[in-house]
Amino acid sequence: LTQWVAREGADRPVPRGHGEPIEVDGETEPVIVKLGVWITNTKQRRDKLDQAQLDALTQLGVDWAR
Repeated sequence: LTQWVAREGADRPVPRGHGEPIEVDGETEPVIVKLGVWITNTKQRRDKLDQAQLDALTQLGVDWAR
């Protein structure tokens, strides 16, 4: 999500089908993370997030994490 916000801005929602390529140590190719699905799942399960996780999402501009 940090990469998305840096590139696209916090005001642009992530499409549900979007896959975000990330660099992973030890991997030769970027790994695709299904960011849109992750955001949907995280929002639906936000009651299970701890305060540090909610704070991190809030800093990235995620309104529902407040």
